[in-house]
Amino acid sequence: MDNLLSIKAYASREAVPIMQDEGCDFICDYIKEHKCKNILEIGTAIGYSSIRFANLADDIKVTTIELDIDRHLKAVENFKNAGLSDRITAIHADALTCPLEGFFDLIFIDAAKAQYIKFFEKYKANLAPEGVIISDNLSFHGMVDDLSLTHNYSTKKLVKKIQKYAEYLRINPEFETTFYEVGDRIAVSKRK
Repeated sequence: MDNLLSIKAYASREAVPIMQDEGCDFICDYIKEHKCKNILEIGTAIGYSSIRFANLADDIKVTTIELDIDRHLKAVENFKNAGLSDRITAIHADALTCPLEGFFDLIFIDAAKAQYIKFFEKYKANLAPEGVIISDNLSFHGMVDDLSLTHNYSTKKLVKKIQKYAEYLRINPEFETTFYEVGDRIAVSKRK
């Protein structure tokens, strides 16, 4: 637990975005309830959520992909300090081009928001038959529902891409998605 507190303190100090507790608790409860054993995370940051997921049970394995080398190295260090290096596989790569084998009970998308549709399309092939794809930050600090919260052009463009992704999930012929108002809004997508 001390390990997680120090990771949170580091994230706060260094302005590294990590999951809000409410959203992370929601996913942890989902993992326990549905007995997810094999988890893929797109967007490691410094490993906070990976550690929370792996800590839920001794037979949970997490594969996590991070593009930023400094964050990847910090995550690897955090996994080692948490004694989880044997159950968390940290990959330094661009998740859009990273070749990945195997199937996952839960795929968690929490990386470059503008690429969510591409991540979803790429990794749905790695989803186990009863698995789910969970996406975070679909409210983007309230801006998705109220664009007036930002006057920054690039943020507005990003928010529009998140709105487009939410619509993509709503009308997806292959998946049924439920949106949850927890954390920064979470979507849970299951194959129809």
